[in-house]
Amino acid sequence: MLKNLCEKDPAADQQKKTTKSLSKKTLSSAMSFIVLFGLVSLFSDMTHEGAASIRGAYFALLGASAGTIGFVSGLGELVGYSLRLLFGRITDKTKKYWPLVIAGYVLDVLAVPALALVGEHGWIAAAALLIIQRMGKAIKKPAKDTLMSFAATQEGVGKSFGIQEVLDQIGAFLGPVLLYLVMLFRTEGTSFEIYSFAFALLSIPGAVTLILLLFTKRKFPHPEHFEPEVEVPAPLKLKKPFIFYIIGISFFAFGFMDYSLIIMHVSRTYTALSCSLTETTSLVSTGTLPLLYAGAMLIDAISSLVFGLLFDKKGSLALVLSTLISAPFAFLVFSLHTVPSLLLGIALWGVGMGAQESILKAAVSTMIPKASRATGYGFFEFFFGVFFFLGSWLLGSLYDLNLTAMVALSVLAQLAAIPFFWVSGRK
Repeated sequence: MLKNLCEKDPAADQQKKTTKSLSKKTLSSAMSFIVLFGLVSLFSDMTHEGAASIRGAYFALLGASAGTIGFVSGLGELVGYSLRLLFGRITDKTKKYWPLVIAGYVLDVLAVPALALVGEHGWIAAAALLIIQRMGKAIKKPAKDTLMSFAATQEGVGKSFGIQEVLDQIGAFLGPVLLYLVMLFRTEGTSFEIYSFAFALLSIPGAVTLILLLFTKRKFPHPEHFEPEVEVPAPLKLKKPFIFYIIGISFFAFGFMDYSLIIMHVSRTYTALSCSLTETTSLVSTGTLPLLYAGAMLIDAISSLVFGLLFDKKGSLALVLSTLISAPFAFLVFSLHTVPSLLLGIALWGVGMGAQESILKAAVSTMIPKASRATGYGFFEFFFGVFFFLGSWLLGSLYDLNLTAMVALSVLAQLAAIPFFWVSGRK
């Protein structure tokens, strides 16, 4: 009898091997889903970030004033972020993750090439398409981030969102570079015809986005199964760590200005002085402005993966370090007038973008239970978007009034986020 107790049970051993094999398969499937969704984001960002690199100039060509461009851009961001709270709640109540993701992507990627059809004085139609594109992002983002979080729990949330952001930002790099090359070599026709062709060309990565998205849905119809149910579904309760975190991201968003303000300053300060033929201005010209944005997207991609891996190991320390590193970007860009300081400042801005798109999202998945996570992402996006809009508005107003005050406000607001990030992580 003792011998029988000591003997190994072949059936038990086989069951353990099978369980281990299934576990590995689950992890492998989760990473496959993350990579596939990352490729969807790559072509999606190639579409709308390519458009973003020339959209301001296109609006001006269509007859919109600078004030109108600023208002429409700000309104688009406000709509795109504020509606995410609503669609986050809808996602949690209906659990219709894929329908919401697909509907959002359709609006997002189709509104961009449609800009080629607005006509030579159609800035009102172009403004409407911008709002529609932002609404598409509002519909898809809570559901998309929630699906990503389900798979990320199997592979490490920081690493998973970091990988997704790397692929995302490769697209954000390739889109502007593609349009830069198009506008460099396509010299025939009017400016309007060249811009229209550029927007029409973006229908190709837009179509690839939708094809990859439908393929991903077919391969992974129920990504929610990656993360097991560990509790009875309940309404979202905002606990102290998440509240501290929301306060922190609100400060961060308030100080982290939109890139359009940076590029406007660069075009005014650096290219306006080109007649002096100094080393500084000879290295920055109107033709190279899209490449500065593309470079920032590359830094974004690298930093998102680095800080994502750090988040999995050190938690809130990754939030603190990324904020400390990115905070001085405004001083380097707006207060110093040298090419090295400009490039370093834009690089630090890219670090902040990488943190925003990877570890700031990863942190939400560690604080909010599965049953109400889409609502949690909705809260995150809502507060980030509202304070980002208010901060960009105020910082833009201060630009012409007091540049020093603008820089100080930007840096101090971001630094003010650090204690809240730290406390939320500790709790």
